[in-house]
Amino acid sequence: MELRWLQDFLSLVEAGNFTSAASERHSSQPAFSRRIKSLEAWLGVELIDRTRYPTVLTPAGERFQAHAATLVRKIIDSRAELRGEPISGGELITFALPHALATSRFPAWWQDWRGSAGNPSCRLIANHVHDTVTAFVAGLADVLICFHHAHQPINLDLEQYRCIALGPENLTPYAASRRGLPAYALPGTSKSVVPLLNYSSGAFLGRMVDLLLQSVTERLHGENVFESGLADVLLEMAVAGHGVAWLPESTAAPALTADRLRIAGDQRWTLPLKIYAYCDRERATSAVNKLMNHLEICAAQYGPAEQIES
Repeated sequence: MELRWLQDFLSLVEAGNFTSAASERHSSQPAFSRRIKSLEAWLGVELIDRTRYPTVLTPAGERFQAHAATLVRKIIDSRAELRGEPISGGELITFALPHALATSRFPAWWQDWRGSAGNPSCRLIANHVHDTVTAFVAGLADVLICFHHAHQPINLDLEQYRCIALGPENLTPYAASRRGLPAYALPGTSKSVVPLLNYSSGAFLGRMVDLLLQSVTERLHGENVFESGLADVLLEMAVAGHGVAWLPESTAAPALTADRLRIAGDQRWTLPLKIYAYCDRERATSAVNKLMNHLEICAAQYGPAEQIES
């Protein structure tokens, strides 16, 4: 069994398809596929369900994720220790978080956090909420940062996972700014239907928008005209004047400040969310514990993790 087989497998889990994973590993797809098959032959089980697309792990593959991540980390740390080098676990923190938070909030967060954690380096796994949680639970990330709402909770055992509130985040409708006013305004009318820029089916923020619309008693006169899984894409479409998009306030903030966006509805059309950070109590390195201690001090105003709604 070769170390790169394990690294290939973990890359495949993270990327979600053979083509992207092979590219990340600087390998041709046929060579990459052969190494995955070699790992399966060595284990004596199939890890990938090749009858389905996109890539789906078999039950054995799902069980093997955490083992593979642990093995890779132990091998790399053992090599570093034998060479007299600093062990990477204490100097690198891997974060799993949604695309929207990775692009809008993380740069400022890391500027504030890094010193408190002992100045480690960091790596980001930016993906959809479901995939970031999966990567974190599988051991591919040290810290999970994600949105939270009582009706769509992240169901992690708080006895195993330490959880800290980072603060609120509103999901608000925005449209392009036209002479200081939104180009479109909710709820619209039967004669002036609002074009809606939606999240892809199954996206966490899309489910949040659906939840909001179910709770508003006033009828929305809207027409779906565009769909994407990324808040950043919906942001650009809204700025270009194509319709109304519900965006995290941190995503919309720069365009709002530059008067490229305007809020397109009153408070009824805004959904309050929260942001939480998680780490596995047993897997946490010294750097991760230092970071979480810092976050706990900063987040005291939001209440303890045990107050998370369920």
